[in-house]
Amino acid sequence: MKTTQAIPSTERALLVGVAWKRSPRVHGIPAGTPERESLAELVELARSAGAAIAGSLFQLRDKADPATLVGRGKLDEILAEANAKDAPLIIFDSDLSPVQQRNIEEHTARRVIDRTQLILDIFARHARSREGQLQVELAQLNYMLPRLTGKGTALSRQGGKGAGGAGGAGGGGGHIGVRGPGEKKLETDRRRIRDRVSKIEKDIEGVRKQRALRREARNSVPLGTVALVGYTNAGKSTLFNALSRAEVLVSSRMFATLDPTIRALRLPSGRRVLLSDTVGFIRALPKGLLNAFRATLEEVQEAALIVHVSDVASAHNQELDVAVNKILGELGVAGRPTLHVWNKMDLLAPDERSEWQKSPVHRPEGTEPPILVSALTGAGLDELLQRIDQALPGDPVERLSLRLPLSEGRTLALVHALGHVVRSELHDSHMLLDADVPVSVARRLKLQHYSVNGTF
Repeated sequence: MKTTQAIPSTERALLVGVAWKRSPRVHGIPAGTPERESLAELVELARSAGAAIAGSLFQLRDKADPATLVGRGKLDEILAEANAKDAPLIIFDSDLSPVQQRNIEEHTARRVIDRTQLILDIFARHARSREGQLQVELAQLNYMLPRLTGKGTALSRQGGKGAGGAGGAGGGGGHIGVRGPGEKKLETDRRRIRDRVSKIEKDIEGVRKQRALRREARNSVPLGTVALVGYTNAGKSTLFNALSRAEVLVSSRMFATLDPTIRALRLPSGRRVLLSDTVGFIRALPKGLLNAFRATLEEVQEAALIVHVSDVASAHNQELDVAVNKILGELGVAGRPTLHVWNKMDLLAPDERSEWQKSPVHRPEGTEPPILVSALTGAGLDELLQRIDQALPGDPVERLSLRLPLSEGRTLALVHALGHVVRSELHDSHMLLDADVPVSVARRLKLQHYSVNGTF
């Protein structure tokens, strides 16, 4: 069976971008500008996959060529450039149909992949959890299925005279033991892939149920969840580490963090919340990938507050924010309470920072000032925690006097962890406590059964 191949770390790649003259565009912006920016992003994606960039080509066309996407003349130019740059791999920034990919490979005698296959390769490198690995394999198989090719001559258990004879169930020229309707190897591969896809989907559903059980267990201790989202390479994982003191992998490569990570975080008011770091978003993320990773993004769907992290130093941050908001809309969380945080302020000069903060684009009239932070230096993190505390749905805190049996060790531990104990005293086999406890926690732990002096 044909399998997708990882990109060797030493493989040189030629990148190809294509734009359409009549595609919708903003007035005053030349045709092809967004596609050129996407090609620049493809450079970073290819480097994240371990490829060495040999060069790039760009074409502006009236419409796509059904057979080769770029047309025969441009294909000759791509072949000449690949020969000159000694590039055995060609990466297209557009999605290629199976026919286009096969025709380009035959004409150039080079391995050809498109943007989707490149992203899948990166995901495969970075998936660490079983769930992530299953999701990557599912997306790869669904991508591979329509691209299986065969000339129809390699047959397994095919009856009749030769490869394409008049055999079948009644053929008389087949060898003993192989008479029958038969099945081509290509058909066998397709059936095996479909069977594997069916099994993976069942396994993912099982993992999803396990995740739901873990989430239910977390919800038994009422902690609000804060999800960090943003474009890939915006610095989410660095910010996550700075806030939670975790040790999540930090890398300048795209999609370095694939599996979600959750840590407890204490806010300035004393409340504890769960902070979640998720996979980064990207422009033109194929729907198949979004569907495959929907389970991973369930933490975003369950969050009480979304913290949208943007790279303040990026020249294209507004366009990247549009891409993030589009994906949030597809996940059904567009109306969720959201804080917009601008990371990497350390890359701005002091005068640039001041001008940025005064700009009406970043602070419309009547709104809160923008949150500027540097996850690398720690600047602005205290303000961010304050704003998270203010933005999360309120949970009033109540002073309780409690008389808890020592046998209730779990309840005692949760009162200490989720509340603020003012006084504690051991009396016989009970612990006497005065504690400030969020009302939702007190109700979930049924502290009214242990309350004294009418404090509940």
